[in-house]
Amino acid sequence: MRKQTKEDYIEAIFVLEKQDGRARTGKLAVRLGVKPPSITEMLGKLKDEELVNYQSYAGVTLTPKGMKLAKKCMHRHRLLAALFEMIGVEEEQAEVDAAQVGHHISPATTAQLEKLLQFVQANPNDPPWIDCFRYYCETGERVHCPGLKGKG
Repeated sequence: MRKQTKEDYIEAIFVLEKQDGRARTGKLAVRLGVKPPSITEMLGKLKDEELVNYQSYAGVTLTPKGMKLAKKCMHRHRLLAALFEMIGVEEEQAEVDAAQVGHHISPATTAQLEKLLQFVQANPNDPPWIDCFRYYCETGERVHCPGLKGKG
């Protein structure tokens, strides 16, 4: 299993806090697939960075600084998952991949990704190249796509 990052913890705390009002270490451990002592250690680090409010046995909540980071991470995650689904990745796999890839892309790439998705989603119908790509994925055959140069 891959090592969990600070952003993984922040995202998990965000989700659990929305569900339960606070994140408990046991639920964090299950959600992140790590042992409770690792949770406690990371929560101490996040507290030192003023990202969380944490007291042993009371659970954890995000500080305003932590909430800002969580929203940024979740936005990036949603963009990536939407892109992966748009190109035909199953929803569950898109979520898993978005969680991993999201921690490794720059703000500039995130901004361009957002523009791409806004551009594609602003069309009432899928752009022709998406339909051509889906056809290619299903059949392995390239077809002419209206509006594209060459064979498609």
